[in-house]
Amino acid sequence: MNRMFRTSLLALLLCVSALPALAAVNLPDFTALVERQGTAVVNISTISNTSQKARAFPELDEGDPMFDFFRRIVPRQPRSPQPEPDNESLGSGFIISSDGFILTNAHVVEDAEEILVRLADKREYRARVIGADARSDVALIQIEAKGLPKVTLGEPEHLKVGEWVLAIGSPFGFDQTVTAGIVSAKDRSLPDENFVPFIQTDVAINPGNSGGPLFNLKGEVIGINSQIYSRTGGFMGLSFAIPIDVAMDVQQQLRTHGRIQRGRIGVAIQEVTVDLAGSFGLPKASGALVSAVEPDSPAARAGVVRGDVIVRFDRRNVDKSSDLPRIVAARRPGTRAEMVVYREGAPKELKVTLGEWRDPQTPRVRKTSVPSSTGNRLGLVLIKPPMIRGRDQPAAQGLMVDRAEGPAARASLQVGDTVLAVIVGGKQTVLAKPEVFERIVAELKEGQQLSLLVLRGEATSFVSLRAGK
Repeated sequence: MNRMFRTSLLALLLCVSALPALAAVNLPDFTALVERQGTAVVNISTISNTSQKARAFPELDEGDPMFDFFRRIVPRQPRSPQPEPDNESLGSGFIISSDGFILTNAHVVEDAEEILVRLADKREYRARVIGADARSDVALIQIEAKGLPKVTLGEPEHLKVGEWVLAIGSPFGFDQTVTAGIVSAKDRSLPDENFVPFIQTDVAINPGNSGGPLFNLKGEVIGINSQIYSRTGGFMGLSFAIPIDVAMDVQQQLRTHGRIQRGRIGVAIQEVTVDLAGSFGLPKASGALVSAVEPDSPAARAGVVRGDVIVRFDRRNVDKSSDLPRIVAARRPGTRAEMVVYREGAPKELKVTLGEWRDPQTPRVRKTSVPSSTGNRLGLVLIKPPMIRGRDQPAAQGLMVDRAEGPAARASLQVGDTVLAVIVGGKQTVLAKPEVFERIVAELKEGQQLSLLVLRGEATSFVSLRAGK
């Protein structure tokens, strides 16, 4: 009995000692935050031009040959007081100043003819668009009201992965809906979104949450809920928010200039892999590898050349290639910045005066058919250069891929690609003759790493491969 008593007593003591630890993992209480900040979150509904047309002639398309005929004999239907659900775009937003300025997503108010804002206290106002930027998906709208509650803004740079965050919005039109989760990642890059370092969370976000605020536990807005990753159209645990400092910079430019000014230097870049880092003589796989330099661009005038690896720009490290567009775009056109590039395995400092961002233009390639030659240790056969569309003479450099086998095929090289240069041990050789390439390949050691600058269609990129026996 004594032994059984001692065992029970020990178990009881262990349970008591564990109570403080259990208390320490209690979930946070969001009630005070919601009461304090929820009043500044609004519901946004819009009616677009296409919706008006759909109501007028629901059975006919404007492209239908009978549209004009029926337009003369069928009277237009009066607009209903409330827009139909399938003709209404629902989103969220939040008040950033007491005189009625509201931030939301650009896609929420895109093509809107009418914008209706409903406050937490059920008051409704018509809103006008001050400006919208599709690239960052930020829009600034305003309602005619004074003395409104406004949110408190935070600093996303202090946000930590694993930190609790909370969203308030109108998913599916349900006002003042609260969801919570944690920060899953920071500085997340998304396809075709070069200028926004997204905050990734697992906060439940659904249609209608777009444009709503993301709060930290201090009750500060640190982001605008913008996108979700989903294979079903609903929430699957991956949501993305625009950092509030990025959004506030956009709205300030929209207020001041009516448009967004972004810096540009005129380069095409790609990620530096471990294999590419070895070919270029880099100490580690980081930076933005320059695969093309636009002629007469700020980068060209600063002395940037294809094959440079930009590792620092404007006193900020470029760890990933996706860092560079954000850093450059954040500077205004006309400003002067310093950059550090790795060239032939050594760092080099350059100074550049930024231009204004625009869509890049690259020449199109006309592929030609020519006889093949013998293979080599890379399984790669290169031939004379193709013609460049828009020019009457052959390209000044580059050899076309006539055959890709073995290592070349595994590196995804294809017949018709144009190889512009080869890089071995940090040294870049521009290719103009097949015999130059064959000589370089013949001097490679078994297993030695090299990189090729490849033009495919309208884009250039570096491809890494390893020499066979």
